[in-house]
Amino acid sequence: MSDRTSHTPSQPSPPGALRISEIFHSLQGESRSVGWPTVFVRLTGCPLRCVYCDTSYAFQGGEWREPADILAEVARYQARFVCVTGGEPLAQKGCPALLEALCDAGYEVSLETCGALDISALDPRVTRVMDLKTPDSGEAAKNRWDNINHLTARDQVKFVLCSRADYDWAREVIAHHALADRCEVLLSPAFGVLEPRQLAEWILRDRLPVRFQLQLHKLLWGEEQGR
Repeated sequence: MSDRTSHTPSQPSPPGALRISEIFHSLQGESRSVGWPTVFVRLTGCPLRCVYCDTSYAFQGGEWREPADILAEVARYQARFVCVTGGEPLAQKGCPALLEALCDAGYEVSLETCGALDISALDPRVTRVMDLKTPDSGEAAKNRWDNINHLTARDQVKFVLCSRADYDWAREVIAHHALADRCEVLLSPAFGVLEPRQLAEWILRDRLPVRFQLQLHKLLWGEEQGR
């Protein structure tokens, strides 16, 4: 089971602090670094409300913490990888500075972002794992399409799919924007909604240049403990 610490709400700290829902040590369940021991820094707040969201507890609450305090807790786990996630991390203006500080400290840093907020000014050392929201997520209208122009080979684009219609939509987007030529593309079945084997068969049949992925953490610890 993952090693988690969480905090109760407190009064805001001085400028530069971030509201943190939790910091925990677990195995990375998705993306290119899947399986690696990773420290997750979950920021509070999100402007989206995807129908399949499994971290709605991070929409509010948390505790204001100084960047130095966050880095000290991250260091305690002695991990190479750090993932800044949410909620939506970029909804907090202090997130880019935290990412830079983590990179300066020598970590392999990834950011999980919904794709609705600007990623262009982030530290280039950060691996951006950017969702493109499908129609069945309920939030496709929030996609910030010009973010695609800022993706590089170190980044990843993720589609969480709920249906065949979502898959067809994603396939068209991948082709239209030549996403597989720009960065790694990840397709995931929404947990408990789309049958994983069905998605795998569609990908193989269509020869899509994408990586199929399941949420390893949920396979190991279940839906509630695997967040």
